[in-house]
Amino acid sequence: MSAKESAPMKRPSKPTLSAPGTTQLQAYATALASHADLSPVTVRNYLSDLQQFAAWCEATWAEHAEQAVGFMPAQLTTPLITRYRTFLQHTQQLRPATINRSLMSIKGYTSWAAATGQLAHDPAQVVKLIPMMPSTPRHLSDTEVEALIAAALAHGSLRDQTILTVMLHTGVRAHEICRLERRHITLGKRSGTLAIYGKRNKYREVPLNQTARAQLRSYLATHPEAARWVFCSTKTGQALTERALGYLVAKYASHARLNAVHPHDLRHRFGYQMAARVPLHRLAQIMGHDSL
Repeated sequence: MSAKESAPMKRPSKPTLSAPGTTQLQAYATALASHADLSPVTVRNYLSDLQQFAAWCEATWAEHAEQAVGFMPAQLTTPLITRYRTFLQHTQQLRPATINRSLMSIKGYTSWAAATGQLAHDPAQVVKLIPMMPSTPRHLSDTEVEALIAAALAHGSLRDQTILTVMLHTGVRAHEICRLERRHITLGKRSGTLAIYGKRNKYREVPLNQTARAQLRSYLATHPEAARWVFCSTKTGQALTERALGYLVAKYASHARLNAVHPHDLRHRFGYQMAARVPLHRLAQIMGHDSL
């Protein structure tokens, strides 16, 4: 087979949809804008993924119908979504990360359609993502950390500044910072701790240095005392989601002109810095590892 024959098919950036398909896309766009704790860029990506999927569905259905069939949620099935995954993987030859983003966009849409009564059940719920090789956490340099914090100070809220500072100075996991409760924070004049319930609900106490304590004091002074969660979504008032945290970190990384920074990279940075200062068994306890 020649290189030309094996080259992946190029898909249009904004494929044309039928009137029903366009209506569905607009309805979901309204739902994302009003209910999801998502940035405008993320919403745009979700809608782009859904538009590609809807256009593929309409083209696939047209092959077996005498007249054009518009995209409607009631026609979606698990085998259909699985076929689309295969199409992205083998015909389009997209990267696993890109395919998985498309699948997550579809899962978000079908979950919404089921919740709003447009689907009797969610056909995408059981569709598996493409396995990915775990990537090595990025090692952030001092300069990169300074740039990230400077970006949050220049463009972010006190909440966001506190999240980044606490993660960099405690090494807590993404889900641990998102589910942190006010009652789990102890602040003294010269010491402080976070009570963390980590993987498998294992309890540990994470010490707070002066920088983390000062940042938390400033933030908590503006935070409602009755609020259960320390870091809440500005839209829902509930605990910040891990997905929203990832977007938050990526946003300030973009402002700082840093590529591909994730919440786990902040945890990795803490572990790397502390490894030169404390015994490994103590570092394992702080970070919630069985061993290092």
